[in-house]
Amino acid sequence: MREFTEQELVRREKLNRIKELGIDPFGHKYDISDFSLNIKEKYADKTHEELEELNALVSVAGRIMFIRKMGKASFFSIKDKLGNIQVYISINDIGEEAYTLFKSADLGDIVGVKGTVMKTGTGEITIKCKEYTHLVKALKPLPEKFHGLTDVEERYRRRYVDLITNDNSRRIAFLRPKIIRTIQNFMDNRGFTEVETPILTTLLTGASARPFATHHNAQNLDMYLRIALELPLKRLLVGGMDAVYEIGRTFRNEGMDPKHNPEFTLMEAYLAYSDLEGMMEMTEAMFQEVAKAVGKMTYNWSGYEINLEGPWRRVSMTDAIKEQTGIDFKTITTDEEAIKIAEEHHIEMEDHQRNYGHIINLFFEKYVEETLIQPTFLYGHPIEISPLTKKNPEDPRFVDRFELFIGGKEFANAYTELNDPIDQLERFEAQLKERDLGNEEANDIDMDFIEALEYGMPPAGGIGYGIDRLCMLFTESETIREVILFPTMKPRD
Repeated sequence: MREFTEQELVRREKLNRIKELGIDPFGHKYDISDFSLNIKEKYADKTHEELEELNALVSVAGRIMFIRKMGKASFFSIKDKLGNIQVYISINDIGEEAYTLFKSADLGDIVGVKGTVMKTGTGEITIKCKEYTHLVKALKPLPEKFHGLTDVEERYRRRYVDLITNDNSRRIAFLRPKIIRTIQNFMDNRGFTEVETPILTTLLTGASARPFATHHNAQNLDMYLRIALELPLKRLLVGGMDAVYEIGRTFRNEGMDPKHNPEFTLMEAYLAYSDLEGMMEMTEAMFQEVAKAVGKMTYNWSGYEINLEGPWRRVSMTDAIKEQTGIDFKTITTDEEAIKIAEEHHIEMEDHQRNYGHIINLFFEKYVEETLIQPTFLYGHPIEISPLTKKNPEDPRFVDRFELFIGGKEFANAYTELNDPIDQLERFEAQLKERDLGNEEANDIDMDFIEALEYGMPPAGGIGYGIDRLCMLFTESETIREVILFPTMKPRD
């Protein structure tokens, strides 16, 4: 049986008293005409006398966050979705019965207020209550008003309380959908069509990652939650949908840290007759469009001041490694040479990584990645780590791919897409060999995709963006859990 605190017992007693008055303690429909922020903005420049003359009537509803009871007249504030507003309430304006009901209110209760807009002696926009309506009795007290939930883990577990007491969490919660809507409008205005593709799949393709496995009982079929969106979207290019994108949930059964959650939001976009250069132009323009919507071009993130104004830097992976280490991997021609250099630099290699391409990537991760602070397009990846990308025509050891790095973290991954079915099948087969050597993240062979390519996929550029990380930058949040309303959490003991 549940045990209640003293405060919770008092609130339940008040609940019963409200019922005895014939009032539903959990309320009904209430007509709202205005929100707190709109009222403050609309009447900010009015004097006390002008507001008295206007006699502007408003109707708001929200949660009581502050009460100062003073006999026959009191002040309280309510929080609605746009912010807080002060209310002046007097027994002379609403009558003894309603004022008695108000005096039994607690912090956290949800109420409706109809009244006129006034200004106090200190110049604060305030609603002079003419009609007070109890809507919902809060049976649990809010956390201490100045600190909210101090346990970070509890903030994420009980996001509903966090949103009530933490204005920054509320700001992020409203800003994230604005960011996503800006991206959608940007893509739509460029002629892209937003689509939906399956979350359940029978093959592991489109990325290098460990999956979440499940089972479809009716068909006795092992399935996975998707790790990427890529191959279904490319099939749509084959079908003649020349510009498509999807913003959707993806799932990777991997570790958790401030930049990773097992369930996250990915956007992938594919544009027929484009290439890597087209993806760079689109990406820079999209980030700057979002920055304009948020209201600034410079962001304090991950310990750095990030400036999104262009043009952004472009550097090849091998040149970036040479800048940091003096090693020019373009002059190295064999796996044996690369392995020797890796061993000299104490680079740890798994069996499937003992080759030229993987060693370049390991050097990049060790010496370069964290140095790419301002927006940087890093291009020219080795073919071994890019199974779905078109080879570079000038040096087939590399592919036409870039990653966008900001603040030392990856934000996007783009290709000039591989549309040669023969080459693609060979790459898939090479992935299976890597799996045999211990690479648990290697791709499966998707023969239906090979068949789709055999019908002919136009030359194309493609890109994937981590939407959560993008939101972290634009909300200046240091952990992914701040920008996901309900992040994955270990259950309470």
